[in-house]
Amino acid sequence: MNKIGLIVDEGADLTPEIIEKYQIAVVPLKVEWPSEIMELPGESIFHKMREADKRGVKIFCKTSQPSPKDFLDIFKAQLEKFDKIICTTVTSKLSGTYNSAIQAISFLPEEQKNNVFIIDSLSAVCGEGLLALKAAELINNGNDIEMIVKELKEMPSRIHLYAILEDPKWLEHAGRISPMVASWIRKAANFGVRPILGFKEGVLKPIGVKTGVKDVPEALFKELESKTKKPRQEGKKIKVFISHIINLEGAEKLGKLIKENLDNTEVVLISLADYVVGSIAGPGLIGLAWYAE
Repeated sequence: MNKIGLIVDEGADLTPEIIEKYQIAVVPLKVEWPSEIMELPGESIFHKMREADKRGVKIFCKTSQPSPKDFLDIFKAQLEKFDKIICTTVTSKLSGTYNSAIQAISFLPEEQKNNVFIIDSLSAVCGEGLLALKAAELINNGNDIEMIVKELKEMPSRIHLYAILEDPKWLEHAGRISPMVASWIRKAANFGVRPILGFKEGVLKPIGVKTGVKDVPEALFKELESKTKKPRQEGKKIKVFISHIINLEGAEKLGKLIKENLDNTEVVLISLADYVVGSIAGPGLIGLAWYAE
């Protein structure tokens, strides 16, 4: 048994297979849906969101970070199995999840407080997921806690995330982007320009555009191809994680483009985004995160 355990919040988008393989504990994120949407047809909440949009029903769900107690309960459970634990969280610039995790440590017995290490991913979805996968890999390889924590704290600056929305309305309604940014995204799309969102120092912002592309997978592929050209030429290995919101066909097309056209590049996971991020970003989104090693 490893002496180091791993905890992530639900926003890391890890699959059940990965969670089971590495004995990862997951702290749920919280979202409250209005009763109107729950009564609509659809196989998932994301399909219900699409149906609500078609009917002109505005969705205002409530999201909240896990409480310190949510983290404390899982810290205690993992500390019964492991000597030390590492916990990665969604960016602290958009959620209080990181602060809840930090607060939870203060409620642990004195002898256990120094056995918990919290890492702010400064990202979300596949970006946070890549950090969590790196943590699992480092733990599984038997590295000591000091080395693992040092590397994980340095990693957020090396992880790059690109995402393209089907429509910015969901982020705008949730207050995650301004009406001005939402308007810019809509206008650009009308002219065949694909605006790309990403994280800069933990904050979600427009980071670029792609023109002359057929669809979202191609736009994201072209961005990845361009940004990874130098490290790939230097022989570095590129690791990619793809998240989507009920757009598996587009996510798989993106994965295929990467596999067939980019050397030294591995798609480590394609996963459905969690409900909280999905409720904010909206159906149709595709995002990818990458880093070079």
